[in-house]
Amino acid sequence: MTGSARNFLEFHDIPEAGLRSIIARAGELAKAWDERAMPQSLAGKRVALIADDGGWRNTSAFDLGIQAMGGICAHVPIGFNVREETGDLAGYLGNWFDMLVIRTKELTTLKAVAAVSPVPVINARTRSNHPCETLGDLAYINSRRGSIERLKVVGVAADANILRSWAEASIALPIEVVQVFPERWHISDAALLNRCFRVSTDMGELLDADIVITDSWPGDAIGDALAGYRIGSDLLDRLREDAIFLPCPPVRRGEEVTAEAIEHPRCQSRAAKAFLLHAQNALMEWVIA
Repeated sequence: MTGSARNFLEFHDIPEAGLRSIIARAGELAKAWDERAMPQSLAGKRVALIADDGGWRNTSAFDLGIQAMGGICAHVPIGFNVREETGDLAGYLGNWFDMLVIRTKELTTLKAVAAVSPVPVINARTRSNHPCETLGDLAYINSRRGSIERLKVVGVAADANILRSWAEASIALPIEVVQVFPERWHISDAALLNRCFRVSTDMGELLDADIVITDSWPGDAIGDALAGYRIGSDLLDRLREDAIFLPCPPVRRGEEVTAEAIEHPRCQSRAAKAFLLHAQNALMEWVIA
């Protein structure tokens, strides 16, 4: 964490106990959501929602969650590193808001904002990581399994923001994360390497996985170079009976997954993404506490 604020810039910014409480709270908020009985935990709180990098899913969920919990959400149409200094923008925003939720390209920009912001900053996605997405998936997994203990998570994906956030999670939580992909796209960032994260090219790693995730194929792949890493229904049939398959949207059928795989019973992406809202709500409660 930066300074005294409860920022969430990288998944492992929050200690294990805090992450566990947020994940458990997400389950409670899911029930409250279904019952249309959301706690007014953000009553009187003013939240700036800044999205200068496109996207809609988690920013819409933030907006909806803030309002459902009694807060005020303002969409702030600014771009970083354009006309005004990042530090100046952070100061001006701090005059009006109790929390900043920011989706932007560079993690370094978020860190610069957090370094001078008088209020907490939440990472709603960067090109380097996407910690809210991983937090939401873990909240869903916890709701299904009753625990996140000793998970084996296999990411069939290149070094990109989704997989990097799972690597961050392996620093903070007792889970094993394995990247399975051609060596050219392996994570090599020393800040992410730890005893609970490893890389492989062996698709056999999926056979004893609890969770399998994917992401869009890298744009510099040539021809059928990645065909052996496409997830199909035949492979999903061979996974553990209780395995959960979570392809990350946007899903590109015919690339990282087949059309049949999306319809497979072990594919639970749509249900899991419902928990993005609940996990983000629980995160905001924790951050603003």
